[in-house]
Amino acid sequence: MSPLPLTFYARPALEVARDLLGTLLVVDGVKGRRVGRIVEVEAYLGEHDLACHSSKGLTPRTEVMFGPAGRAYMYLIYGMHHCFNVVTDSEGVGAAVLVRAVEPVEDLSPGERTDGPGRLCRVLGLNLNHNKQRLDSDGLHLLPGTPVPDAGVERGPRIGVEYAGAWAAEPFRLWIRDSGHVSRFVSRAPRRRP
Repeated sequence: MSPLPLTFYARPALEVARDLLGTLLVVDGVKGRRVGRIVEVEAYLGEHDLACHSSKGLTPRTEVMFGPAGRAYMYLIYGMHHCFNVVTDSEGVGAAVLVRAVEPVEDLSPGERTDGPGRLCRVLGLNLNHNKQRLDSDGLHLLPGTPVPDAGVERGPRIGVEYAGAWAAEPFRLWIRDSGHVSRFVSRAPRRRP
């Protein structure tokens, strides 16, 4: 089976995010070939999206986000957890889709947690060495999977972007409704006192 063509990613981030659900993420590296089915994503639309890293403009870190599409954008959060994104849209837009969770498919034990961007990167062996890598390469690519019908997709606000004001509430997080591998979100809303 051939990897998804780079043209798959050269579309608006929300379209790509929706179509990533059900595809297979393949990492062939030091841990061997590992495959996970994408079950949860978040779209980041470009410089105008205040939750998007590119909203700060073109920097050495965000350079890859500005294109071309079909590259990996890797970064660290809290100085310790890697996050894997696919660069989308037209060159110059600065858009990407964060892959938040995968369901184990090949060479991943059922007990390995892949529900969250840091966990899936650790289990699959994704790190900063994958930054800017083409998503049709032997070591890192996505394969077509089983399409997910619209009735099986949930949408909600992105996680951990409260700083972005109204952009934080946009329903740009998408996940497969019945998946047991979707990350769990505990509200950080203040508790009401009795």
